[in-house]
Amino acid sequence: MDRVAANQVDMAGDSVRALAEAAAQDHVVRPRGKGPARPFLAGVGLDRPFFDDKNRAFWVLQSIGWSGYFILRSLSGLANSMGAMFVVHTLLLTATGYSLTLLMASLYRRLITMRAIWTVIISLGTVALAAAAFSFIETWSYSTFLRPDAKPAGVEYLGAIILDFSILAAWSALYYGINYYLLLEEEIDQRARLESQASSAQLAMLRYQLNPHFLFNTLNSISTLVLLKQSERANAMLSRLSSFLRYTLVNEPTAKVTLVQEVETLKLYLEIEKMRFEDRLRPHFKIDPDTIGARLPSLLLQPLIENAIKYAVTSSEHGADIWINARREGRAVRIEVADSGPGEGGGPIDAEGTGVGLANIQDRLAQAYGAAHGFSTRTNEHGGFSVIVEIPLETDQKEHS
Repeated sequence: MDRVAANQVDMAGDSVRALAEAAAQDHVVRPRGKGPARPFLAGVGLDRPFFDDKNRAFWVLQSIGWSGYFILRSLSGLANSMGAMFVVHTLLLTATGYSLTLLMASLYRRLITMRAIWTVIISLGTVALAAAAFSFIETWSYSTFLRPDAKPAGVEYLGAIILDFSILAAWSALYYGINYYLLLEEEIDQRARLESQASSAQLAMLRYQLNPHFLFNTLNSISTLVLLKQSERANAMLSRLSSFLRYTLVNEPTAKVTLVQEVETLKLYLEIEKMRFEDRLRPHFKIDPDTIGARLPSLLLQPLIENAIKYAVTSSEHGADIWINARREGRAVRIEVADSGPGEGGGPIDAEGTGVGLANIQDRLAQAYGAAHGFSTRTNEHGGFSVIVEIPLETDQKEHS
């Protein structure tokens, strides 16, 4: 008997290890193929988001903006018969605006981290001073290159300040608008990462609650077998427990496995429990082929089987049947764990033990699927208790498409 049990354990362990390795391979992210335009896009920096490199994005926008200013203003002057010297005048103004806005950007990088009121006040003062300097140079250039006979003096040098103030104010608004948008995006991304980490931590905590609960019952049974000097059965149960725990350690606590992997794990778990209850525990599986590739949180169903054993098999002298059924319903998978025990009125579910089980399942479903899941209980046609779980149909093909 010992040799047979050992062979069964080895076969079960090999099966579970193979499934775990397959799951690990399924989760490898396959690199996307490079298209024919990829080298060109990489050469001009368009193979990644524009604002990934903020410094590069600033220089590109700065150059495009002032180049547009030069072209439009030059065309306007030529269209109004201002002569070729107007192009020289416009080139000087473009260089002035380009240089002034570089100095303003250097100051704004410090202002953007200050309190909003100080940022606004200092920025407006900066724009006013820069507009005055811009107007002075524009008036001097106009009198030098276009109207040599004009002799501006005093406040006449501020004759273009309104136009120049408008241009620099618009540039400042665009600068702050883009940078505040990028800061907001960074904050949103950071918040999403923190929420994801918190969700993963909670999922891991819920998953880790299962093992101590299961271990307590199994080790207690092994201890009883040892006291009864049934060493062969105790050794076989330890071997099965080792195979089961090896599987649970291979899979990440927040990972999803296929339904066929979950079923194989349940069978391994039931082999352990069957050594305790023998013919009193009668499991039945009915899994539709369409659902075997569906993904779900690992060890999601084990607490349901544990509850069925606790309240249906343990409490009955003749034991009970346990059914694990799965079928596809549209874009969802319906999984039912049913027993032939006393039903909902037969005893309070999870009234004893460590407080995990149904509540744990509901929490894990909420973390994994949000509102896109179903969870219900009922008295089934066998007079026993049923738990029905409905989850969205997720497969490897969908994830990698």
